[in-house]
Amino acid sequence: MSLARRVRLKTYVMIALMILFGASGDVLLGKGMRESGGFSIASPASIFDGLRRGFQNDMVWLGMSSLIVFFICYMLVLSWADYSFVSPASASSYAVVTFLSWFALGESVPYVRWAGVAVICLGVFLVSRTPTRTTQEN
Repeated sequence: MSLARRVRLKTYVMIALMILFGASGDVLLGKGMRESGGFSIASPASIFDGLRRGFQNDMVWLGMSSLIVFFICYMLVLSWADYSFVSPASASSYAVVTFLSWFALGESVPYVRWAGVAVICLGVFLVSRTPTRTTQEN
């Protein structure tokens, strides 16, 4: 397997992991904060109370852990692939988040929102047809 092909393969694997961990982290964090109750910014005391309740929720911790893994994958893939490739390619996580919000959280997702997600996925497909790196190694 050529070097360019190996780099492309590991880039796609890392982006898939980013999508998986980023989307699941977002949904878990959202679920955990909903379970923790409302979060008010009316006063410093209410902010600290909301933070306290949030940090006592296991879903919040799972979501934050998942987002940390996402961030590590993001840092790794940016070390060998162009940002102008990685960021749009990872945008398919919006489709995963929308699906998980509908499926796992029971949110109602209107058709217009699904249409917007389809447009994003089309853009991700177009970006995936380009080289992962256009700059030279230093």
